[in-house]
Amino acid sequence: MPFNIALSGLNAASTELEVTGNNIANAATTGFKESRAEFADLYASSLQDAGSNAVGQGVRVSRVAQQFSQGSIDFTSNNLDLAISGEGFFVLEGSDGTLQYTRAGAFNVDRDGNVVNHANDHLQVYGAAVGIGGATTFNTGVLEDLQLPTTASAPSPSTLVSAVLNLDSSGTVPTDAFDPANPASYNGSTSTTVYDSLGNTHASTMYFRKSGANTWEQYQYIDGTEVPPSGQAAGTPFTLDFDATGNLAAVNGAAGTSAVADPYDPGNGASPINLTLDFVGTTQYASAFAVNNLSQDGYTSGRQLSGVDIDPEGVIFARYTNGQSTALGKVALAKFNNQQGLSQVGDTNWSESFQSGAAQLGEAGTSSFGSIQSGALEASNVDISAQLVNLIIAQRNFQANAEVISTADSVTQTIINIR
Repeated sequence: MPFNIALSGLNAASTELEVTGNNIANAATTGFKESRAEFADLYASSLQDAGSNAVGQGVRVSRVAQQFSQGSIDFTSNNLDLAISGEGFFVLEGSDGTLQYTRAGAFNVDRDGNVVNHANDHLQVYGAAVGIGGATTFNTGVLEDLQLPTTASAPSPSTLVSAVLNLDSSGTVPTDAFDPANPASYNGSTSTTVYDSLGNTHASTMYFRKSGANTWEQYQYIDGTEVPPSGQAAGTPFTLDFDATGNLAAVNGAAGTSAVADPYDPGNGASPINLTLDFVGTTQYASAFAVNNLSQDGYTSGRQLSGVDIDPEGVIFARYTNGQSTALGKVALAKFNNQQGLSQVGDTNWSESFQSGAAQLGEAGTSSFGSIQSGALEASNVDISAQLVNLIIAQRNFQANAEVISTADSVTQTIINIR
């Protein structure tokens, strides 16, 4: 039956044209994976036709297989654009609560602060929590929506002031009694800003006064109010003792480099400021008074979110206007034993099936999962040149099968016309 055989060839060529056309149409679709039509021959088996003389019955489409090769990485200016370099899929939760998987990482923020794609599917992450010692941990056993904060970040009061200085060993001992308003009563001073529990700023000033060979006094003031060492009366300075090589040997008579100051009540409803003064690295050499480093560990509140950063391991950080950042979560990735068994659901998304096997969740940069590139998108893996060649081949196959039908028709007409 040449008509049926040629008709199966026409159907196969038509399917290949459809697959190739779909590939070409999606050449610019982010995260798209090209498909390939695969064919198998047909045989009608019977006892009479068994043997080497059996004639085939045509062709059928055995499957349309997706090709999950890596697409090129195109960089963008949006930090929420994500691309996977290597194996893995982003995990999305649809509006019906079902999980879907995609390589298209073009994400944005909806009105509630949720990170979603164009179809309003929610990006899934592992939630962040503060663990032992203040380290950030991630609950990799539970998926949750990524929601950017819409409120200000809380302030953190200052608890430590670190000062690395050089005190001039050739300096003279002031003869005037110490008075912060009299520069002649001390050898040097420096200031920094500290924060209370409400995020208000306060001026913290250190005054250094040489009291003898290898011995210095340090007076601590906050907002112009003296803050003596812990448990000491007002007017009592901190003391710094140096050894013969100019290195700091003791603070307040005890070996070490730090000491605790008395609590300071800012008087504005905030908790008292409890400072530890640390002078590690401070020296006493015969050179001018110098401040090599001065820092503190507090910060004010972040009035609003200023940006989002995502590292190659998929950790999402929220940046605030106060310069601080907070980990919000870690992007969840999934992989499958048989990627080609995934079911296409549209919008460049897939869902798991019996053939694909269950999703195996993991983290970027671990096991066989790829890394995540922020500010980038994975382009379609369609090779336009190869698809155009496939288009020509499919067209010729279609024409050849049409010619078989035409020839079979001519033979049939000849037989009919025999008289």
